[in-house]
Amino acid sequence: MSRNKTSDKNPNQAGGKERQGTAAQARTRPEPQAEAPADAQEARAPRTPRASDQGSTPPPPRPSIGAAPLSPLSAAFAYAPAPEPRSNVDIAPSYGLFIDGEFAEAADGRVFKTVSPASEEVLSEVAQAGTEDVNRAVAAARRAFPAWSALPGAERAKYLFRIARIVQERSRELAVLETLDNGKPIRETRDTDLPLVAAHFFYYAGWADKLGHAGYGPDPRPLGVAGQVIPWNFPLLMLAWKIAPALATGNTVVLKPAETTPLSALFFADICRQAGLPKGVVNILPGYGDAGAALVAHPDVNKVAFTGSTAVGREIARTVAGTRKKLTLELGGKGANIVFDDAPIDQAVEGIVGGIFFNQGQVCCAGSRLLVQESIVETLLDSLKRRLTTLRLGDPLDKNTDIGAINSAEQLARITRLADTGEAEGAERWSAPCELPSSGYWFAPTLFTNVTQAHTVARDEIFGPVLSVLTFRTPDEAVAKANNSQYGLSAGIWTEKGSRILAVANRLRAGVIWSNTFNKFDPTSPFGGYKESGFGREGGRHGLEAYLDV
Repeated sequence: MSRNKTSDKNPNQAGGKERQGTAAQARTRPEPQAEAPADAQEARAPRTPRASDQGSTPPPPRPSIGAAPLSPLSAAFAYAPAPEPRSNVDIAPSYGLFIDGEFAEAADGRVFKTVSPASEEVLSEVAQAGTEDVNRAVAAARRAFPAWSALPGAERAKYLFRIARIVQERSRELAVLETLDNGKPIRETRDTDLPLVAAHFFYYAGWADKLGHAGYGPDPRPLGVAGQVIPWNFPLLMLAWKIAPALATGNTVVLKPAETTPLSALFFADICRQAGLPKGVVNILPGYGDAGAALVAHPDVNKVAFTGSTAVGREIARTVAGTRKKLTLELGGKGANIVFDDAPIDQAVEGIVGGIFFNQGQVCCAGSRLLVQESIVETLLDSLKRRLTTLRLGDPLDKNTDIGAINSAEQLARITRLADTGEAEGAERWSAPCELPSSGYWFAPTLFTNVTQAHTVARDEIFGPVLSVLTFRTPDEAVAKANNSQYGLSAGIWTEKGSRILAVANRLRAGVIWSNTFNKFDPTSPFGGYKESGFGREGGRHGLEAYLDV
């Protein structure tokens, strides 16, 4: 799933206004007519510059998607900018690889730059791992394995508890860092990602001394060295999903983060040192696909865990085939969000918005296919479009922002190409009217109607803020259309009838099914898919099995 920035030009910028029609006419919100309270005025006062701010690029403007004028009452309560201070995080000019408890340069001296998607500003220069670096990291993990695996579970748990507490203590710093490097809104990194990261380490710390009661035998043993490759859409959360169960079960780790989002993994390396984790237990190798391929193929790696695209997952499966390596794959998805005619419309609309526009739709389990019962389709679409015009697109560091930046120029080009294909194939395109910032990678929330199952936008994973709307008449038709996909990762069901929820869910071929909600995660609940969405489970008790010799 890792994707590299290949162009500095925003391919959505050139034709966006012409396609959207009303985008060029989007009006700015009027200034509030009523005097703001004193504390609000103080909050909006210019901040005194700090030394760490020198030379930084100011964030792009944060336009509102809504184009309708505000009433006098609404104007009095209009949003004011509420940026999270960038000075909460101190990003060094350069970072090395984290091998055997120390930061080091790449063996061949190669480096690459990591860029902020919202501004195209270079954030830092990072060492680029190669095959020789993979060999060094795996050797360090192998040396650390005997002592780490021999520790009593209660002792390993202490390290995981320390890591969880340090993540909580540094959560504001990490949230700002993740937003800068990934482009997602600060509200999501602060309120969703970081709490879940800490929760996963807390949860698996609790399992470390109870493995004999997990259902995998009285004395399950660790596998050895785990090679883990994670994507760019949830950098720190995917790291927690993989490292926490691996350490709890007594394995050591070599992890390769995505090349577009390496910084939070490198900050996590510093957290490992702060927690006193023994050297070599966790190793972090930023790099490109060649480093990930070398890690997967390394003969001294006992377990491979990958989250990313289905195409790369197939290559990994071929590489691992015929070896004794244990493998889990969490791949692409094209989740169906099914809305029946008795569903509460307003609640369903909020779930639809959260299901596809959370993290700009860059979520493997996103509800990117909306299946609506024919009798309510017009009512629901009117409400959905009205809701989309209220979303706020712009500076990800602003606490009011709903839609942040696309992660890279390459990903933006893919989203644009697939959306243009959908329009060319005859689907009706509607984009929320908005003015996109002049720098960075941006795409307006978009939905397609008059979509059939033959349309590209109904079949391919777009991995962006694009929703395809299909209709159905009966529950049988809804199930048939939902299952008509090469993917099987997630689905949602909206209805007031509990019996219908159970009956439909039992027939859906999806690993995760939500009822009257969407995109809700918990460390105690297993996550994974069917078909081309991969195999194996992460999270919960089930997530332990992948790291145990059972």
